Amino acid sequence: MIPVAFDYVRAGSVDEALAALSEHGDEAKLMAGGHSLLPMMKLRLAYPSVVVDIDRLSDLSYVRDAGDHLAIGALTRHRAIETNDLIAQHAPLLARATANVGDPQVRHRGTLGGSIAHADSAADTPSALLAHGGSIVVRSADGGERVIEATDLFTGFLESDISDTEMITEVRIPKATGMGWGYQKFNRRAQDWAIVGVSAQQVKGSARVALVNMGPTPMRATAVEEALAGGANAADAAALAAEGTAPSSDLNASVEYRQHLARVLVKRALVDAGF
Repeated sequence: MIPVAFDYVRAGSVDEALAALSEHGDEAKLMAGGHSLLPMMKLRLAYPSVVVDIDRLSDLSYVRDAGDHLAIGALTRHRAIETNDLIAQHAPLLARATANVGDPQVRHRGTLGGSIAHADSAADTPSALLAHGGSIVVRSADGGERVIEATDLFTGFLESDISDTEMITEVRIPKATGMGWGYQKFNRRAQDWAIVGVSAQQVKGSARVALVNMGPTPMRATAVEEALAGGANAADAAALAAEGTAPSSDLNASVEYRQHLARVLVKRALVDAGF
C-alpha cells in the first residue's frame, strides 16, 4: 500500500528536529531507520502529515562507558550494538537480543532508539531494556530533559510515556559485567517477530525477567522474579511465567500455546542465566 501524502523535513540537529515536533505536535513523526514508521504508514496505521528525518544526526550514534552504566546514543544502529566490545563485556544480553532483530539489512539501518520508541511488545530490544533495568533520556524543544525508567516507559499498545514533542537522545544500560543472562526467542523464521521471547538478567543474585509478545506492552514477568527471590528453582519459577500476562491469539499461536511457550522459554533462559 502507499502512505497518505506527507511533508518531509530533514533535521540537521536535535534542536531542529525538536522544533519541528513542537511546531506540528502529534501531526509529526520522527524517522531514522524507518523500519517501524514506514510499514505502519503503508498499512495506514500511522498517517503523519509531517515526517521529520533524523537519520543524519551522527552525534546521537555512540556507545560510551559512563561509570556504572553504558550510555548509548538513540541513533546507534542495531549492528553497531551487536558488535560493540563495551556492550559485549558489560551488557551481553542486549547484544544477543539485538542480534535477533530482523535480518542483516534491518540491523544495519534500524536504530535502538527507534525500536524502543515504537514500544512494540513483539520487539526484541525493549525486553532487554527491561531486564537490564535500563532507562532512556528524552529532550523537548524547550530545552528540558528527563530520564524515564524502563518500568515506566511502556504505557499501552504501541504507546509510551514519550510525548509528541519529545525525542529519545540516549539509552542507559546498567552494567552487568560477569553476571548471568539468558535470551530465548521462538519464531517461525529467523527474521520474524518473536511468537514468544524472554530476556533474563541476573542482578546480584536476584533476577529480572522480561517477556516478548505476551501482552500489549513489553512487560516484566514479576511472578517469576518474586518466586526466585523467595527461593524457588528455575523450573518452579518458570511455571509462573504466564501469570499476569495477556497474550493474543493469531495465525501463529493461540493464547494457550503462547502461555506454554512462555513457561518453556523462561525456564531455558533462567538456566542459561545460572538459576
